Amino acid sequence: MSPPRRPRTPTPRSATVQAPHEVRILGGQFKRSKLPVADLPGLRPTPSRVRETLFNWLGQDLSGLRCIDAFAGTGALGLEAASRGAAEVVMVEQAPALVASLQAVCVRLKAAAVRVERGDGLSALRTRATQGWDVVFLDPPFDAEALFLPALQAAAAAIGPQGLVYLEAARPWTDDELAPLGLRLHRHARAGAVAFHLLEPTGR
Repeated sequence: MSPPRRPRTPTPRSATVQAPHEVRILGGQFKRSKLPVADLPGLRPTPSRVRETLFNWLGQDLSGLRCIDAFAGTGALGLEAASRGAAEVVMVEQAPALVASLQAVCVRLKAAAVRVERGDGLSALRTRATQGWDVVFLDPPFDAEALFLPALQAAAAAIGPQGLVYLEAARPWTDDELAPLGLRLHRHARAGAVAFHLLEPTGR
C-alpha cells in the first residue's frame, strides 16, 4: 500500500506585476547605462520597445535639438534624447526623491546638456510658450486624465513650427480631439496597455 500523499503547500503569487527596478538607455553616448526605478505609486517607465520605436521615428541622431521631458519620472525619455545628441534637455519632475535621483544620474553620466528642474510639468510648459522647442515629451500619470488636455495645449504652444510632441497615454488620441489644440497625428502605435503618439502642428 502506497503511503498517503502530503498536501502541497500552495506557492504564493504576486497579485500585481512588479515594475522593473531599473531601465537601460538604448542608444547613443550613454547606451546601456542603467537608470534606477524607484518604488513609488504611479511611476511607470516608458517600456524599452516603445522607446525604441519612438527614437526610430525621431531619428537616431538628435544633434542640436532642444527637448523638454515635462513629466520626467525616471528620466528615460529625456536622457535617451541627450544620449542621442540633443543640445538641451530640460527634465521636470515634482517628487523630491525622483529629482534627487535624476540629478545623481546626470552627474554619473556627465550629461552636461541636461537640466533637472523640480516643479510642475504643466507650469513648466506654460512658461515656455512661444520658445520654439523641438521636442516635448508628455508622459503624465495615466490616472491623471484631466491633465492630458491642458498638457497637450501647453506643449503645442511651446514647440516651433517644425516641432514635435510625444504623447504616451492609456488610450489612443484621435485627430478630432487634437485638431482644436493645433496638433495632428504624425505617427502612432500601441504596445500592450500603452498608446503612444508623435504629434505635429496642423499648420505644417
